[in-house]
Amino acid sequence: MIKPASLRAALAKALPTLRRDPDKLQVFIDQGQLVATQAASLSFEYRYRLNLILTDYAHDIDPLMVAVLAWIRQHQPELLDHALRAHDIAFAVDYLNQSSCDLSITLPLTERVIVTTRQDGSHQIAHADEPLPDGVAS
Repeated sequence: MIKPASLRAALAKALPTLRRDPDKLQVFIDQGQLVATQAASLSFEYRYRLNLILTDYAHDIDPLMVAVLAWIRQHQPELLDHALRAHDIAFAVDYLNQSSCDLSITLPLTERVIVTTRQDGSHQIAHADEPLPDGVAS
């Protein structure tokens, strides 16, 4: 899976506090599913809930949410389409004191994996780009 590391890198780039202390961001995958068919190809899809936990976060959460939304727009755009989304982006905040909190963000994500069988029987494995929403140029 490549989306968890991609989102971690995007948040570290957007938030100086995570660049200074990357261990404040914990990433978990929950409710993972591997979806495949009996087609000739071994291609499949990962479906899972990505749980981000920021510990002892002492900053405005708006820039964090903007960074998450910017990443989603590129890597899981259907979450922003009201007609397509099956699950919402969820979050929870645990206020530790007047200036800091633990924050959890949960995202329903998918990753398509294309598997091609070579002539020698080995497999070439590639992650497919996300399809762009109608009217959006790459």
